[in-house]
Amino acid sequence: MGLEKEANSGAGVEDIKLAMMGHIKDGYKFNPLSRIPEDDKSYNKTPTLNDRVHVLVCVVSSKTSTILSAEHLKKMRDVRLAASDMGIPQLAILTKIDEACPEVKKDVKNVYKSKYLKEKMTELSELLGLPPKCIFLVKNYHSETDTEDNIDILILNTLRHIIIFGEDFVNNP
Repeated sequence: MGLEKEANSGAGVEDIKLAMMGHIKDGYKFNPLSRIPEDDKSYNKTPTLNDRVHVLVCVVSSKTSTILSAEHLKKMRDVRLAASDMGIPQLAILTKIDEACPEVKKDVKNVYKSKYLKEKMTELSELLGLPPKCIFLVKNYHSETDTEDNIDILILNTLRHIIIFGEDFVNNP
C-alpha cells in the first residue's frame, strides 16, 4: 500500500511520517481512515537509526505522471516536505519509459537522447519539487524472457544511487 489518489485510500500521510521516523514496525497494516495509536503493538515508542527511513523513493509511471490528481500530488508533497524536515534524502524513479517513448522502445540506449523523456523528467521535477538530477529513468521488465544489459544498467544505476543516498544519510546524521 502506498499513497493513493483518493483522500481516504492508501496509507495516510501522518502514518507515513511516523514510519519515516521509525515509529511503525514492519508488518503493520496501514488503515487509510485512522492513524496508528501509540498503544498499538506495532507502534515503536523509541526508534533507533536502523528503524528510520534512510531514503524516500517516489516511483511514478511515465504513462501516468501527467494525470496525477491534485490530491495525490498534495499527499506526495506533504510526505516529501516531511522527509526534507527530517533530513531524509529523496529521489524519484520514472518507470515504463519504453511505453512512453517509441525511441526507447526501439532501443533502450536512446534513453538519454530522448527529448520526450527529458520533458517528462522536467515535469516530474516541477510536480514533486525534486531537482532533475534526483530523477532516474527505468525500463521495466515485462515481456522479456532473459535479462538485458542495457535495461539492467538503468536499474542498477538507480539502485546504486539509492544506496549512496542512504549511506550518506546514515553516515552524516
